[in-house]
Amino acid sequence: MAASSSSGAAATKANTKQSGLTAEQVVAGFQKLRQEQRSMASKAAELEMEINEHSLVIETLKEVDPSRKCYRMVGGVLVERTVKEVLPALENNKEQISRIVESLNTQMQTKGQELNDYRERYNIRLVGEEEGAAKSTSANREEGGGAKSSAGVLVS
Repeated sequence: MAASSSSGAAATKANTKQSGLTAEQVVAGFQKLRQEQRSMASKAAELEMEINEHSLVIETLKEVDPSRKCYRMVGGVLVERTVKEVLPALENNKEQISRIVESLNTQMQTKGQELNDYRERYNIRLVGEEEGAAKSTSANREEGGGAKSSAGVLVS
């Protein structure tokens, strides 16, 4: 989670002088963006599971007599209701959760684009990523084909 080597760190410091950030700050910013994206994905998965649970309960209650008693948890309190009272509330909750999941997916896409822009801006490479590209670039340099340095931050 730090720069790959001292020469990589030196190149990164030279690359980040214009923005005023150290290599550690760049890596910390990148890790923060990745964590935010992971958090959103985790929340979206959790809400998807809730949608599935709501769907299961709705399908079960549709087959039951509407005047039958059922129990619903409201704010940590178990409340006795009838199926005809609970079913519309469940459908409404499911729809609201679906809208939240859509919103989270949009936010995740935006965060992913922000993450990619950040990676490009600071030339961040992940460990194990683009190893083939790095080898072909070094082979190009040995042949005299590459004069441009592409040093950046290596993140695990």
